[in-house]
Amino acid sequence: MVFSRRRRIKSVAVDPATGEVISPLPFIGVGLVLASLFLYVWAFWSIPTPAAIALTFTWLVLLLLCFRWWSERPRLVLAFGVVAFVWWFVAVVTGGILLDWGS
Repeated sequence: MVFSRRRRIKSVAVDPATGEVISPLPFIGVGLVLASLFLYVWAFWSIPTPAAIALTFTWLVLLLLCFRWWSERPRLVLAFGVVAFVWWFVAVVTGGILLDWGS
C-alpha cells in the first residue's frame, strides 16, 4: 500500500540549534501583555494623567519581565499576560471608586 510508510510528525517544536523543546507559553504571555497595551493607552483618556502614566509604567515593567524570563520561566510569562489585564481592571476600578474619578 502507498500510505503504509507514513512519516511521523513530532507533536512538539524543537530548536534545531540547541535541541531544546520550544514552549508556546511565552509567546501567548507576551501576546496577552501586548494586547493589554490598548487598555493602558485608553486609560489616558479616561483617568487622570498621573495615574495613567503610573499604569503605563507598570505595563512596561511587566513587558520587560516577560522578555527577561522568556526561556527561564515560560509559565510565569503566561501569568504576566493575565496579570496585565487583571491589574489594569483593579487599578482603574479601585481608583475610580476611591478617588472619585467619574465625577
